[in-house]
Amino acid sequence: MGGQKSKSTIPKSTVSAATSRTTTSDTTQPRRRMVQNYLVIWVDGNIDENTEDCRNTLAQLRAVVSEVNVCTTPEGCIEFLNEMDDGKAFIISSGALGQHLVADIHGMPKVDAIYIFCGNKARQWLWTKDWPKIRGVFTSINPICESLKKVARECDHDSIPMSFVPKRCTSDAASNEQNFNQLPPTYMYSVIFKDIILEINDDDAKSIKALEIYCKKKNIPDAEINELKSKYHQKSPVWWYTCEMFLYGMLNCGLRSLDMEAMSKLGFFIRSLHLQLKQLHQQQSANFRKPFTVYRGQGMTKEDFQNLLDSKGGLLSFNNFLSTSMERKVGMEFVERTMKKNPDVVGVIFIMTIDQSKISTSNTPFAMIDEHSAIPSEQEILFTMHTVFRVVEMKQTAKNNRLWEVQLTITDDNDPQLAGLTDCIKEEIGGTGWHRMGKLMLQVGHFDQAEELYQELLKNASTDSDRAYIYHQLGVMNYYQGKYPEAVKFYEKDLEIERKTLPEDDASLTDLYNDMGLVYNNMGEYSKPQKYNEKDIAIKKISLPPTHPDLATSYNNIGSVYDSMGEYS
Repeated sequence: MGGQKSKSTIPKSTVSAATSRTTTSDTTQPRRRMVQNYLVIWVDGNIDENTEDCRNTLAQLRAVVSEVNVCTTPEGCIEFLNEMDDGKAFIISSGALGQHLVADIHGMPKVDAIYIFCGNKARQWLWTKDWPKIRGVFTSINPICESLKKVARECDHDSIPMSFVPKRCTSDAASNEQNFNQLPPTYMYSVIFKDIILEINDDDAKSIKALEIYCKKKNIPDAEINELKSKYHQKSPVWWYTCEMFLYGMLNCGLRSLDMEAMSKLGFFIRSLHLQLKQLHQQQSANFRKPFTVYRGQGMTKEDFQNLLDSKGGLLSFNNFLSTSMERKVGMEFVERTMKKNPDVVGVIFIMTIDQSKISTSNTPFAMIDEHSAIPSEQEILFTMHTVFRVVEMKQTAKNNRLWEVQLTITDDNDPQLAGLTDCIKEEIGGTGWHRMGKLMLQVGHFDQAEELYQELLKNASTDSDRAYIYHQLGVMNYYQGKYPEAVKFYEKDLEIERKTLPEDDASLTDLYNDMGLVYNNMGEYSKPQKYNEKDIAIKKISLPPTHPDLATSYNNIGSVYDSMGEYS
């Protein structure tokens, strides 16, 4: 996880900072980041985790969904749901608590499926018919687990991360008037992440070992981890991606939630899958000489659907690998099933026109994967991650006002507007590798993700130069959040490393001296900023002409300190 580095600095005109597992409990717990797009909440007043029956039930559930949470009251379940920031919940409720609990939670969009788990099926059957999210009444855990496998796959399908770029943004890019701050951050992340992944060439054995350690920490079943570890090179990346195990969901969730640890651990696999699609496309390209149509049906949240409506004439990016079918009925069957089970979603059938002459298939490969998939499929075409489409037309279907047809056409950097947009992003951020991702996160204010990324980079840093750079970025991050003492600690760690190899008047230290002066000024420790401001100016007097704007900024910083002290003479 490396790459060419250029430090983020506090804007020179700035003087003040911009502020900007199983658990059993019925009280709020600190939420950890989900490793899948979903979790299970089991609600039953008689749960006793000390009994063998309960432990066996939990083990069976965890073999399907890695995160299982236990609540003994409906109130605890509702509180847990309210604390969920993201993802979907599958609820398993006892019959005794189910009727009242379902009435309270059925309308929550984050509740995706509900199971009633009881000893007397007939007693619960009648009332459950009124609630479409209830998947059934069960007296055994086995059929619940089988159903969970299916709904988990459906949830992953509908949770594919997407970015919507309105038409005005692409028009501005073409006319060189693009305002960087108006671009959706998720789109920029996707552009940069794809570049990073295609740059790296990590050793598979080392990467699989790192993924194994990560998966154990995230409670992925040992059987799945061991299967991947022992058979990885016996199967193709497409096979592993389509296999009913943790990889598909973990990758989808990591890209959707910008989980830097997951994304970095899965980078080797993403690259391998991209390269296999590229190879398969070369073998199959004769089949794609003429434009053709593929279909994808899915449920969308009302918020995402509104973003799609607002993007007519603009762009839609699928930020994970994109599964489609050449058979319209496959997409229709999926979206109709989703709409029937979940009244919260808007059904969409994407109708995608693919013309390979309009794109660079080395950067945007796609292939028919039926012969390579782990599960039977009907003319499935899989596209690489960050495949971009132009949104052409949208209309409601005549038979169902909850179902929309959306016409898309594939595009990529061969399109001048899209090329302008991509160039704008790369030019604004600068640098290469994971450090470019970190700089973008700081610019758009995603500080939690930035800290996660830099801490991950710090663990893998191999040189003092890398460590100094990361400490500086962590200092900038804390400054932006108004955490001045923490910022100072990281700047001092950076300076300590730099002093090992550089003289105190080295020109490369001016940004660090400037940033340290600003943070001490904001802390009210006025003697310290003057020391660093004077060092900054002394270096710039030697290396810059007297009229250089950076020198003027440094003098302004000194004046700001005196102003803060009330010394005006």
